[in-house]
Amino acid sequence: MATAATPATPPLRGVQPLRAGQGNSFFWRKLHSLTGIVPIGAFLIEHIVSNFEALNGPLAYAQQVKFLNSLPLVRVLEWGLIFIPLAYHALYGVFIAIRGRSNVNVYPWAGNWMYLSQRVTGIIALLYIVQHLWRQRFTGVMLPEHPGAAFHKVQMELSNPWMLAIYVVAMIATTWHFSYGIWLFAAKWGITPGEKARKTFGYVCAVFGIALCLMGLASMYAFVGMDKYKNAPEDVMPETTMSAPAASATAPLPAVATVASSK
Repeated sequence: MATAATPATPPLRGVQPLRAGQGNSFFWRKLHSLTGIVPIGAFLIEHIVSNFEALNGPLAYAQQVKFLNSLPLVRVLEWGLIFIPLAYHALYGVFIAIRGRSNVNVYPWAGNWMYLSQRVTGIIALLYIVQHLWRQRFTGVMLPEHPGAAFHKVQMELSNPWMLAIYVVAMIATTWHFSYGIWLFAAKWGITPGEKARKTFGYVCAVFGIALCLMGLASMYAFVGMDKYKNAPEDVMPETTMSAPAASATAPLPAVATVASSK
């Protein structure tokens, strides 16, 4: 007696929630998703807001750098809430991207294109952060020790058209990655159940991401596009030298600080 062939199960659409007991990577994926929002996402918001102070001029920007480097336990905060979570989130995001397979050529749904874009923007952000930290944090004038030199150092870097283009691309990629990451976080953690809730929250995330991106681009314009700030002094507070404990702190990295790698 012939047995009827079982129809192939169609591929799932949409974002599936993270569920316990489905594979041994559940904990690491959940930690990866969480670190993209807290603390990395929170730091990204703070960083963009801090850099927005550049619109008020070199002195205002230097004072913001000085304030951040004078926070209590700033070195602990730097490593515990920035470098370590960022390293884990980025490296595990790369691991997910390598293991994942893009199928937009077979199933060209919006969700698949968004999945691919999240991987691409995560890689862009990671590559940018590596070079950015090296150039702005660990070489040249040490901004934690000399906050008055922050505006001039960033201005010199952005005066190179190629570096300016890299910063613009990185800002767009990072804010896209973060805003869509928020949407993914809410969907995977069951915060926005149902298509209607996800669609509505998608608009909220889009507006939020655009606002962050515009703030970041406006900060870049302050460094290279505003005539009154051109040729800023090499150090607007030459008499200021941060104390030794704060010297290892992180000055606000211009334009983009961190990126929540792939969710």
